[in-house]
Formats: sequence, structure tokens, C-alpha cells
Amino acid sequence: MYEASSSRYQSMTYCHCGGSGLQLPAISLGLWHNFGDTASYENMKQLCFTAFDNGITHFDLANNYGPAPGSAEKNLGLLLEENFKAYRDELIISTKAGYDMWEGPYGNWGSRKYLIASLDQSLKRMGLDYVDIFYHHRMDPDTPLEETMSALAQCVTSGKALYVGLSNYDGETLKKASAILDELHCPFIINQNRYSIFDRSIEENGLKKTAVKLKKGIIAFSPLAQGMLTDRYLNGIPQDSRIMTDGRFLTGSSLTKEKLTQIQMLNELAKDRGQTLAEMALSWILRDGMVTSVLIGASKPSQILDNIKALANTSFTTQELARIDKIIELQ
Repeated sequence: MYEASSSRYQSMTYCHCGGSGLQLPAISLGLWHNFGDTASYENMKQLCFTAFDNGITHFDLANNYGPAPGSAEKNLGLLLEENFKAYRDELIISTKAGYDMWEGPYGNWGSRKYLIASLDQSLKRMGLDYVDIFYHHRMDPDTPLEETMSALAQCVTSGKALYVGLSNYDGETLKKASAILDELHCPFIINQNRYSIFDRSIEENGLKKTAVKLKKGIIAFSPLAQGMLTDRYLNGIPQDSRIMTDGRFLTGSSLTKEKLTQIQMLNELAKDRGQTLAEMALSWILRDGMVTSVLIGASKPSQILDNIKALANTSFTTQELARIDKIIELQ
């Protein structure tokens, strides 16, 4: 039986989600990859053990994570039952609904029927009475925002979620959604969005500034740009990379000659800071205190330990930030 490290809270940083009382670890573990039915269950265990032993209390999922859809939640449910039952009150478990999950008109987007049915299914797969955070996964152009937000509020009043969040929203829609949720007295506390040195859309669409103004947290996913902000592609595309074995998320066209030059230049700056490229990329996201947590993925425990090292230096000089911006402008 797994017994967590007694020193698990000694080195992790915890940050409040906006103006709420909930704190998240500065590094959270996402189960988007490597927790589906095609992955090793033993490896899943070691990933979760390593994360929790080092203060990562937050495990993030969505209804369709796999493959197959739902299998990541099912596998986490087994892990919770077999190894983490005694630690449930020390864990933050989040899940989402919004993308394709089952066939027909009620299996995606943002209707009340879909969101509530999806959460019920997620709880059953994970063997939980409630999740800590339930997100709407994407904006729905065809469902009234009031319907989607009231469904999230119902999930909280029913006791199936403690807090709610929004994922992949822009700043303007965030403001409208937040106003509705405030009227419903629903504890909306966090936004989950893609954010990295290479992808700054949450700055461009106003989400980052709006979230801070509204006192809502931000958790950043794809902080390493699907692995581009690591040392993996410094010398081109290795044969065993995800580009070669699984083209669903990162394609060869992403790694242009210009992009490879940028990666190499960023790596030189990271060396000057005494960091790896991945460490610097994570540190950059946390640099200004506006992002609550960075959501990492991992295929092996050592990657989790390496990523945690980013917390040792999240400060950047004005010159370093300008140098990063100049490198990005090369594309």
C-alpha cells in the first residue's frame, strides 16, 4: 500500500486561486496524455506517487481524456481507490466537459443536459462523490451563456462540485460569464487556458488581465508547447518523438527552420540563467504572479522532478524578458 512522503509539503509553493480560499500547487499534473487505456498502469502509479510525494496535490482531467474517451478518469479512479483513498482530502481533482464525448446532439458543447450528465458519468468513472473543480471546457456559440453558467451553478448546489472553472474562454466572454455566476452565487475561481512563450493568446485576447481584474485564478496548459520548449528538438526531430509516432497534437510543420532557431536561442538564454529550456519556460509563465499554477504532463517520473526545479528561479530581469520577446519576434 502506498504511503505518501512525510516531507511532501516542504518544498512546493501554493498559490490562492484569485480571491478564493482554495490554493493550488504552482505545478499541477495533467492527465491528458499517458493515462489512457494504451498506457502502462504501473507508470501511471509512479507518476502520481512522484507528483504527490513532491507536493503536487492537483490532478487535472477532462471527460474525454484517453484514449479511449473516459479512460483517464477510469484509471485515476482505480489509482484513487487502491492508493489514495486515505489522502482524498489532500487532493484537488478537476475535470471538464465541453468537447465530443458521446454520439448525438447531447454529447458535447454547453447545454445543461450535457454538462450535468457528463459530470455524473465522470464521478462514476472516478468513484467520487464530488470533484473539487468542474470546468466548462470551451465556449459554445449556440447555447445561451446563462444556460451553461446555471448548469455549472447547479453542479455546485447539488454537491457534485466544490468550485467551477472556465477553459478556453476569451476575456470578453469571461467577463459576461463571471457576472452571471456572481449573480448565482456560484464559486467560479479559475480559468484554464493554453499559455507558453510561443503561445500568448491569453494576453492578446484580454483573458489574462481580465482574470486578474476579476480576482480569478489562471492555470496554464501546454506550457512547453507540446515539447517544443524542451531540449528534445534542439537538433531537429528525433525518430521516437510524438511528431513521428502520434501526429494528433504536434506536427512536423510546427517545427519550421525559424522555430528551431528560436528554440536554440531560447536554450542559450536558459543556460545563461542556469536552467534547462523547460525549466525556464515554466518559470516564465509564473514570473509575474498572475498565473496560479502551471499544468504539466509527463511520461516518466523524472520529468516531474525536473519540472519542479523551475520553482527555484521564477524571477527575470528586464533584459532577459526583452531578449525572449526579441527571439519570438524572429518568426
